Amino acid sequence: MSSPASTPSSATPAPSAKSAPRLRGKRANSPARPRRSVLMTVLASLVVLYTVVPLIWLVINATKTQAGLGASSGLWFADDFALWDNIRDTFTYDDGVFGRWLLNTLLYVVLGAGGATLLAVLGGYALAKFDFPGKRGIFALVIGAVAVPGTALAVPTFLMFSKMGLTDTPWAVIIPSLVSPFGLYLMWVFASEAIPTELLEAARIDGAGEARTFFTVVLPLLAPGIVTVLLFTTVATWNNYFLPLIMLKDPDWYPLTLGLSAWNSQAETIGGDVIFNLVITGSLLTILPLIVAFLLLQRYWQSGLAAGSVKE
Repeated sequence: MSSPASTPSSATPAPSAKSAPRLRGKRANSPARPRRSVLMTVLASLVVLYTVVPLIWLVINATKTQAGLGASSGLWFADDFALWDNIRDTFTYDDGVFGRWLLNTLLYVVLGAGGATLLAVLGGYALAKFDFPGKRGIFALVIGAVAVPGTALAVPTFLMFSKMGLTDTPWAVIIPSLVSPFGLYLMWVFASEAIPTELLEAARIDGAGEARTFFTVVLPLLAPGIVTVLLFTTVATWNNYFLPLIMLKDPDWYPLTLGLSAWNSQAETIGGDVIFNLVITGSLLTILPLIVAFLLLQRYWQSGLAAGSVKE
């Protein structure tokens, strides 16, 4: 009797004594390990130096007296530390006119930049989500207004406000600041992408009116765009120099930019006070609110980047 045939073995073959070495593949770039670029690092370093060095120069020289500015290096401290004295003298010089200029600038920013942001939000939302005759013409007008520099419109604006008797008043600065073609265009583009039409239709089907839909549904989705436009208009109004220069004669209505320029020009007049230390300290105090505004609004800017996402 023959023995039964043996079944094929299902066991895996034993590995060889000397296995072939595995070749190391090329490591792919991932978001966790981005590709490094020497050129981009050098360019970024140059941009940082270009941005930070003037700020460092401003901070260092704000600590010097008028005599210390000429007796020391621009990028190092002098023997005397006079920052607090300079701040006090800046606010008390010429009967405290610097504080008046600061309040004027805040007034122009709150009414001018705030109003420009509000109008840009309303206009951008309407142009993005409503159809009406003349929409293409308004689009062409907005694009053309973005391409026109503000300085080209300063003289015609002055002539128009002079006819109305509004020159040398705060309205001569506030009213032109309400117009922001770039802010309107930015909100138009942002609203077109961030607000789904289906969401608006669902709100209307649920019985919400246009006002309620705008304030409860649209505004939260437009938060990052609103913050962006607000930052742009705030910086533009805060640093506005040419428009107040041709519109205002009374120093009591000067913004900070025009007031500091007047202080700086005193050194060129006969018998004028040379107060470069106060001009530098005032310039440092002028940029601090902008830095604080960017730091405070940055989290709202970043938190709303995904606000327009809709789960389908």
